[in-house]
This record gives sequence, C-alpha cells and structure tokens, in this order.
Amino acid sequence: MPKETITGAEALMRALKAEGVKTIFGYPGGAIMPVFDALYDYTRGEDRVFEHVLVRHEQSAAHAAEGYARVSGEVGVCLVTSGPGATNTLTGVADAMMDSTPIVVIAGQVGMAALGTDAFQEVDLVGVAQPISKWSYQIRRAEDVCWAVSRAFYIARSGRPGPVVLDFPRNVQEELTEYKPCHVDFVRSYIAYPALDTDAVSRAAELINNAEKPLALVGHGVELGNAHDELVAFLEKGDIPAARTLLGLSALPTEHPLNVGMLGMHGNYAPNIKEQECDVLVAIGMRFSDRVIANVNTYAKQAKIIHLDIDVSEIDKNVKTDVAVVADCKVSLPAITRLLNENNHKEWRDSFKPLYEKEFEEVICPAIHPSCGPLLMGEVVNVVAEATGGDAVLVNDVGLNQMFSCRYFRYNTKRSVVSSGGLGTMGYAMPAAIGATFGAKDRLVCMFTGDGGFQMSIHELGTIMEHGCPVKMILMNNNYLGNVRQWQDMFFNKRRSYTKMLNPDYGKICTGYGIPYSFVSSRDELKGEVAKMLSTDGPYLLECAVREEENVLPMIVPGSSVNEMKLTL
Repeated sequence: MPKETITGAEALMRALKAEGVKTIFGYPGGAIMPVFDALYDYTRGEDRVFEHVLVRHEQSAAHAAEGYARVSGEVGVCLVTSGPGATNTLTGVADAMMDSTPIVVIAGQVGMAALGTDAFQEVDLVGVAQPISKWSYQIRRAEDVCWAVSRAFYIARSGRPGPVVLDFPRNVQEELTEYKPCHVDFVRSYIAYPALDTDAVSRAAELINNAEKPLALVGHGVELGNAHDELVAFLEKGDIPAARTLLGLSALPTEHPLNVGMLGMHGNYAPNIKEQECDVLVAIGMRFSDRVIANVNTYAKQAKIIHLDIDVSEIDKNVKTDVAVVADCKVSLPAITRLLNENNHKEWRDSFKPLYEKEFEEVICPAIHPSCGPLLMGEVVNVVAEATGGDAVLVNDVGLNQMFSCRYFRYNTKRSVVSSGGLGTMGYAMPAAIGATFGAKDRLVCMFTGDGGFQMSIHELGTIMEHGCPVKMILMNNNYLGNVRQWQDMFFNKRRSYTKMLNPDYGKICTGYGIPYSFVSSRDELKGEVAKMLSTDGPYLLECAVREEENVLPMIVPGSSVNEMKLTL
C-alpha cells in the first residue's frame, strides 16, 4: 500500500484535529500563508473541522485563546505570522504563563535558509518566548510536525497548565513528509503529576483536626484541577471557612455558607483580618502572590501553614510552609478529607460575621445602594449580577472595573471568572470575552471594562461584528485611568499626571460596527437599560457614566499587613 505524502502545513491541520481542536483564533501573514491555505479546506462545508476566528490584532488572538481556555477547560489555540505577528502575541503568552492558562501559539517563521540573516519579519521567537512560556520550540522538519503539536498540547494542558509556543518556518510548512500520526503522553524529566506523599497528607490532616481556627485559601488551582466537588467535601467535613483569591472566586459558589469572601488588596475585610488570627491556614492551589500576602514579614506568623499545590516551585517561594502536599488537588484534597474528623467550628465561623457586617455598613451598602449622586461602579455591577442570578461568565479588564466587578458579581457555576490576574493586562477583556463566547456557547458572557482598557482593544468590535459574538459589554466610563488616579491621589499628592481620558462617542462607533448601544447616567434608568441589554440577542454595549473620582475599598496599603486593611481613605 503506497504511503501518504503530505505537506507540513497539512500535517499541522491533521495534528490539531487529532487534539480535538474546534476553534482557532488567528491572523494571517506572509510567513504562515501555507498553513492558512491548508486551513481553507478545514473551515468550509458541512464537514468543516475548525472554526477560525479572524481577530483584528495578534495580541487579541492570544487573549481570545485564553478566554476560550478559561471557560472551557480545553487548550486555546492561536495562529499568527512571523515577526510582529508573533511578538504581538507575547503579552498574551506572558499573561497565560502568570495565570496558568493552557494555550498553544503557532507562529510562522522565515525559511530555514534565511534564519539569522535579519530577513524580513524575522525574530528569534523561541529565544524571546522561552522565559514566558512553559515550552517553546522551532519545528525544523515536516516529519516532526505531528510530534511537536502533540507534545505542545500535552505540556500545555498537563500538570500546572500554561502556554506553549511553536515556531514554524515557512519552508517546513511546504516540505513534503510521510504522514505519521503521533500521540505524546510522556516527556522525560517532566513530572506533570507528582506522586502523592501520604506522610504529608497525614501531617496535614492532623494539623487540621487539631485546629481551633482553621482557614482555607482557595485559588485558581481548584478550577484548573476540576476539583470543585472535592473542595466542597473537604471544607464541609472539616467545617472550614474558605476565602478565595481573585482567580479562584468561582471555585466555590458565592452563596455557600463556608464562603467568607475574597482575599487580597481589595478583597473582603473579614478574611484578610482573620488570616492574622487563624491557627491553621490551608492554601489550596494558590501561589501566595504579593496582592494576597501584602507584607511577607508579618503575614500569618501565628499559623501553621499547609500548602497544596501541583507545582513544587511554589512551595516556600513566598511564604514558609509547615506541611507541603505537592500533587494535583483533585487527588490531594480527597486524600486529606478521608483522614479528617467531622468537625464543628461554629464559634470561629461566627467570628467572621461582625467583620462582614462592618464592611457591609461602611463600604458595600454605600457602593451598591447609593441614595444620590452619580452612578457608582459597584451598583452597576450589582444590578447586572442580580439580573443574571449568578449564572453568567464574568470577564473583566484591569483597574477599578476589575476590582468592583470581582467584588460584587456572583458565582453559582465553576469557571465563571475570566480576568487577567498576575500580569494585569489592560485591553484583555474584549478579546478574552470573544474567546469565552466560543468556549462556553451555552452561557451568558458579561464583560466589564473601563474606558482605558476598552480603547486598548476597541478594534475587536470588528471581530464581534463579523462573528456576532454575543458579548454583553458594560463600559463603566469615569473619564479616567481610574486605578492609577486613585493611587496618584493617595500616594502622589493628587498630582494626576496623564490619567484624565478624552473619550470618543462610543454610540457612533457602535453604529459603524452595527452593534446595539445605549447610554445610561440615571439611577432610575439603570435596571431598565440592563434588562434591555440582556434581552437583546447578540452583542450589546451599555455605556454607564459613573462617578469620576470613585475609589475602590477596602484597601491594604502597600507595605502594611493584611489585618491593617482600611475601610476608608
């Protein structure tokens, strides 16, 4: 039987199909044209394999792949050309690395013979991407395409997920090779899933069983490990109050009785105060970032610290651990739960309530139920949250809109938060929301953004227009780079250096793109406009004119301890 000979570009298509890829976010160019030519036949007809989403900027392709991955649990894929096409994706690659998001970036490259000659649109992508990716690799032979793609997907999705970058020279895309499918499920020296240390499990369970004031810190790792049910079983058996990081917010439903709020600089008052009172702190799939621990020299010194994480490099990196359980939390959580006593910490749990009531009275109620003045970000988020009942996907940008929407949105369902946590990438929201609509087609996607972040990716209205992406965009416009303005007011004597924004007429822009739009500045009209937005099929932009000088509270001032959180400025 004659052997089948195909091009490297065709091999890529078949390898992506074998990995179960359904959606690709991309932008064509000279060095990736043979791949896009092969893609043509895979995106048409009743038997089409892929849906290709043409974004308006390559950075958006990476963020869209992130949004897709975050809500679906699958690997996001983007396809771009060489040089600036590839380097434009690197912000998304770095963002995915910081937030452990599995994406695969496939970038064209100049032909092998031109490498190192400073050819048109040549850049050392592997060298540039290595420090900010989980793996970066240049495919130098067409016969290696299927192997490289399978390896890339295995590395991206296994263990602690992350981004992979494949550099694909043009001549290799056109080179002929015998087609040989390949499946990679092992990489030498790469231990994706560390073996569970039963001794560490026993020591962790003993500490928890003897604790009088245990506190769990729930991170993004629970979502990545699909360990939601295991988390609930662990918390309920041990009767352990749980706080969540920003990226871990939907790992535990908002209304769960053991949920005590959000950690961090602008999180909830009670969990931040209680971190300095608990006797056993159980960190689950979180990395003790600076925005959570604040002053490392004073953080939780009174507590025994148990750290559950799949990545051994996170152990003792920022906070010294008493017991480390290095494993997938879907495995480690039930192992510990089996050894737990049925416990009752009612007195300890009840001690959180006065602190919550204090925050509600001084911060939350004024933020979501103001009696007069301009609209506030908190009340806009609250109205949308009430209207969606906690079942929507939250996508947000970076800044005040991010903090307010994370604080006041509600979460009933897992994988409901799509936010740029570690890198804090402005312009993230719109492309990530586009990706989310493809990754969770049966869910409502609500995107909150400020005027600064919105203008950083406003070109993606073209993608939304072309594909009819049903993103409900809530633009909270305060005519400022609001978060920077707040810090300028607090720490730079109110010297507002270049944070005032001159905004365009967003209504006219939406008219050009054929996207429904409305503007609201009146409290009396807010609920009606939100209802109109949610009842309109397809995309919608609701611009809300909010108070220009609104600050997000509470706040842990940099350099202070978590229990020195301020409710007022």
